[in-house]
Amino acid sequence: MSKYVAGPLLSQIEIPEDLRKKFNADELPQVADELRRYIVDVISEIGNSHFGASLGVIELTVAIHYVYNTPIDQLVWDVGHQAYGHKILTGRREKFHTNRLKGGISGFPKRSESEYDTFGVGHSSTSISGALGMAVANQFKNDKRHHIAVIGDGALTGGLAFEGLNHAGSLDDTDLLVILNDNCMSIDPNVGALKEYLTDITTSRTYNNIKDEVWSLLGKVSRFGPNAQSIASKISNALKGSLLKQSNYFESLNFRYFGPVDGHDVQGLVNVLKDLKDIPGPKILHCVTVKGYGYEHSEKGNPTKWHAPGVFNKDTGEIVKVIPDSPQPPKFQDVFGHSIVELAEKNKKIMGITPAMPTGSSLNIMMEAMPDRAFDVGIAEQHAVTFSAGLATQGMIPFCNIYSTFMQRAYDQVVHDVALQNLNVVMCLDRAGVVGADGATHHGAYDIAYMRSIPNIVVSSPMDESELRNLMYTAQLDNQGPFVIRYPRGKGVMPKWKTPFKEVKVGTGRKLQNGADIAFLTIGPIGNLTKKAVDQLREEGVSAAHYDMRFAKPIDETILHEVFSKFDKVITVEDGCTVGGMGSAILEFMADHKYSAQITRLGIPDKFVHHGTQQELYQECGYDEKSQIQTAIEMVGRKASSSQSNVG
Repeated sequence: MSKYVAGPLLSQIEIPEDLRKKFNADELPQVADELRRYIVDVISEIGNSHFGASLGVIELTVAIHYVYNTPIDQLVWDVGHQAYGHKILTGRREKFHTNRLKGGISGFPKRSESEYDTFGVGHSSTSISGALGMAVANQFKNDKRHHIAVIGDGALTGGLAFEGLNHAGSLDDTDLLVILNDNCMSIDPNVGALKEYLTDITTSRTYNNIKDEVWSLLGKVSRFGPNAQSIASKISNALKGSLLKQSNYFESLNFRYFGPVDGHDVQGLVNVLKDLKDIPGPKILHCVTVKGYGYEHSEKGNPTKWHAPGVFNKDTGEIVKVIPDSPQPPKFQDVFGHSIVELAEKNKKIMGITPAMPTGSSLNIMMEAMPDRAFDVGIAEQHAVTFSAGLATQGMIPFCNIYSTFMQRAYDQVVHDVALQNLNVVMCLDRAGVVGADGATHHGAYDIAYMRSIPNIVVSSPMDESELRNLMYTAQLDNQGPFVIRYPRGKGVMPKWKTPFKEVKVGTGRKLQNGADIAFLTIGPIGNLTKKAVDQLREEGVSAAHYDMRFAKPIDETILHEVFSKFDKVITVEDGCTVGGMGSAILEFMADHKYSAQITRLGIPDKFVHHGTQQELYQECGYDEKSQIQTAIEMVGRKASSSQSNVG
């Protein structure tokens, strides 16, 4: 039972049918206020959640569920950062305090969680294509439903959104409403020509001079019944006529365009949506909103900061920060951000690229220091990689920083545009491994497996901050070719991290600890847990060697020959999938060279792992420190060699 108390109206809503049956339109502003207050009350205390995006669409959420017969009418959210109000209205209010906690509800819409979550999301720009597929399927089955896709102006920059619009516009009789939630933001401020276009159309004097007339006409649609289509045609013609000097992109794709409208006027939205229900074919409703709307501190503060602020004082807006007693290691992303500036100051060929994650990747440090050499290309991972390839053909050295899970979207570009041409593009994969509360859609589980299968490519992962700096330094040396550096979300292990740059010989690992009974082979920062496990094992009477492989490709064959010549028991540890990962590469080496040993691969198992803290997920997947110790003991037995002599 939740300790959080809903307001008098919200407390009566268990499912959207309650909203539709119990309240008239005049009461909806209060419903919206109570819904917003409930989100503020819960998120301010539990932290660990997104915040501003949901506040910006409260009125829109209430209006959609009030007008449409959800879940019969099918609503698809894009990304899902903004779906908290939707979750609360669809039977999950009492569970909302478990949001993004292990065993609790997901932070994103999830089909297995609720019938109201019609399409699982987490990555951007999928809603239009998903909703269109539903609309076409139901049209084929003669199943009369409405289909609504809600997409933000940031997600609209993704190529998949354009592909969906292009296809939908060719299907004149398919019932699809695209609602554009335009707040000029993704996580960071939105960028690109589309942003400028939306700003122009929102502020167009020509457009707004005729807006009242057009919407007066639209308001009559519901009274015309069978003639609604002719009214819609008149509206369409009026809009087109008003925009002779400013062509409407959406109209050019055969969408009927309506707007822009105030996305915070819930009663106005209800009236508009009721009318749009009677207009056939593909339609787009342009709603102008404010991210964080209705909560003063987020609405007037830094929207990026309030995207996911953590725990905060809901009265003062003060974000609660725990001040540690001693100096702390930096986040890996910040080591990247500062190190690329250092390198770029010495090497004029270096450029930085990120797809809409300048703050999340810390490329914003370079963007501020060298604005002509660092680019936020919007939510466009495919473009980011091929743009980087183009830079590399002209002798530049692009550092393309993309979260591991989002690099999946640009895999063809990595193969075709970077690796096939053997271009020196440095791909820095942030958030590699399990990421925590974002869950299955965001874990960087697969990058080692999908990258190491590509010819010409180097796949590396630093164990600590100094190693990250050294790999970045190595990657920008001449003629290195495609170079992947993966590192996790969160902090490293070195408070004094700013070490001198040193070249690392590509394909070489390092021995960290000698041993006699068993060998650990690790890659990346997860090896720091192995260091602790190896020390604990010695107290248990198990002499374990530890090798930091550093590279999954090319793998250090000298180390592997040494390991398989001396050990018949080997444990591989990686913060990535075990299928096709570094452990698989080591098994392949063993088979190719006809060695024989007992190998246990620890890492993310062959299943989708859901949300929890990183430590909880390490434990669930069986590669936390305790699991590593237990695995070693089970493999060697408690009567292991007590020899503490150095081996090799």
